[in-house]
Amino acid sequence: MFSSMRKPLSMPSAETALPGRPEAIATATEHFVNGAALKGPYPQGSERALFGLGCFWGAEQRFWNLPGVLVTAAGYAGGLTPNPTYEEVCSGRTGHNEAVLVVYYPKRVSYEELLKVFFESHDPTQGMRQGNDIGTQYRSGIYYASEAQRAAAEAAKRAYGAALQARGLGPITTEILPEPAFYFAEDYHQQYLAKNPHGYCGLAGTGVSCPIGTGVTAGA
Repeated sequence: MFSSMRKPLSMPSAETALPGRPEAIATATEHFVNGAALKGPYPQGSERALFGLGCFWGAEQRFWNLPGVLVTAAGYAGGLTPNPTYEEVCSGRTGHNEAVLVVYYPKRVSYEELLKVFFESHDPTQGMRQGNDIGTQYRSGIYYASEAQRAAAEAAKRAYGAALQARGLGPITTEILPEPAFYFAEDYHQQYLAKNPHGYCGLAGTGVSCPIGTGVTAGA
């Protein structure tokens, strides 16, 4: 979320990262919107997807009402500090991204459809920021759980990159990496905009449609 405090725009090293803690921080047990178990166990036949697209308050809201999505959760991923707090992530000294975990039924909503929502919900060309939200925690990222997800993510990035280029926009900076450890954020962050309907959301897309999920397959 927007802060006037200057934040580093490069990732910390193992030597400069905060130490964190061995135990998980406290969070909610149930999804505020649908009552599902936030941390699982998740039903057989469901799969996980993990995205970073700016402030996780607005990012999570983009996914929880999609048909076929069972659970969404706000958290931290892609950094060095184990079990970080929000304040530690905001310092820029953990390396973590504000991330959204999406647990979904692939027979009801495809991973490509999730990728389409991901790309259209933010500006993936901005590097270490989204609008007024500046810092490493706001970088664009896709964290894949399988080779199929990696291939689909790369295909979507190529397709959307071409669409953005055709509109005169810059290259996509989205990182595509194997799924790292995901740390659930504090209770008050979970489904924040359902609890606070008029709360802050700094996400804004480019206005360019992503062709993935509309006839373009992961192998394209």
